[in-house]
Formats: sequence, C-alpha cells, structure tokens
Amino acid sequence: MVRAGEGMAATALGREADTRTAADVKVMLAEGRIDEARERFADIVARQQRRASRIAYHYVRDAAEADEAVQDAFVRAYTRIASFREELPFEVWFTRILINGCLDRIKARTRRERWIASPAGTDVDAPQGLDVAVARDPSPEDALLARERRERIAWALGHLPDRQRLVFTMSQVEGCSSREVSVATGLNESTVRVHLFRAIRKLRRLLAESPDQQAVTTERRNRALR
Repeated sequence: MVRAGEGMAATALGREADTRTAADVKVMLAEGRIDEARERFADIVARQQRRASRIAYHYVRDAAEADEAVQDAFVRAYTRIASFREELPFEVWFTRILINGCLDRIKARTRRERWIASPAGTDVDAPQGLDVAVARDPSPEDALLARERRERIAWALGHLPDRQRLVFTMSQVEGCSSREVSVATGLNESTVRVHLFRAIRKLRRLLAESPDQQAVTTERRNRALR
C-alpha cells in the first residue's frame, strides 16, 4: 500500500520530470532535432494523457470531444514549446492550454446549437447553479437545461483570472490538496487558499447574476475602462 506522503512525492517527481523533458524538447526543436523532440514529447503525452482526459471531460462532458480537446492541447503545447519557461511546472502550463481550449470548444458548440435549435430572434436563458449532472436518459427539456448549466459554468470559469481558474480546477476538479496545488504552481499554500476562496466567491456571484444584470455589469466595467 502506497502511503499518502509517498504518493505526493511520486507526483512531485513526475511533475519535475515533465518540466525537465519539456525543457529538453524546447532545446531540441531550437537545434532542429525534430525526431528526437517528438520522441521526447511523447513521454510527456504518455504521462499526462489520463489526467488531461479527466480535466477535459469535466468541461465538455462528451468523451469523444474530450479526446479531441486533449489531442489539440498536446499539439498546441508542442508547437508553442518555445514559449515555455522552466520556472513554471509544465503541468501547470499545459493545464492552462487545455482549459482554454475546452472553453473555446464550449463557446463554439453553444453558438452552433443555438443557431440550429433556437427560433429566430430568441435566445436561451442561462439557469443558475453549479450542478452539471445529467440523467442517464434525460428528456429533451432536461438535456437542454443540463447543456445550459454547462454553458453557464463554462462562461463563469472563463471570467476568472488565470491563476484563480487554475487553482479552482486543480482543487475542485482534480481533487488536489492545497499542498499539491502549491507544489504544482509554485505558490505557497496560504496563497492557494486565498485564490480558491476568491474564485469560489466570484463564481457564485457570476452564477447568481441574471442575464440582464450581467449585461449591466459588463457595460459598467467597459465604461470604467474607457
């Protein structure tokens, strides 16, 4: 039986290994050693695949689309590896790419579904709440409400600052402890807890706003920035 401390140590070592490997890939690509770079990056993919799939499914709630989102994220990470900085763990850097890609997919899917399903000149009201569970055999009405909840949550997550969104995802989606998030992000544990508290508070506020209130809030914010 693996003890909790040993498991955390192994996880930390894995993160360090991926960060070192990503740095190696960055150098190999800069030197034109393409085949070596691809082979080394494949090691990262093998280690990160399962975790990435779990995160992607949480957002898009569709196995096939989650697989596509993960593969797209790996491709983006590989093509953008020159911008990777070693002081940030690769896992954190990659998670940002993956989450942003999932949010983009949800936005695109929302536009398509509304264009196909909504009558001309109408729009769908976004319901409140954080529950994204769907019944095994939902009615068309239940399916619509569940889809709207996912869209609403994705919208709210998209409005969190990057660091708050990352801490919230690792803590609430992946179930990481404050210490594990601290190791992955380089933040101290008290700062992690502060970001998590602020993320939850902002999500609740965003989800509690009606569409009309959101429009007013956005307009006020835009005026303040002018």
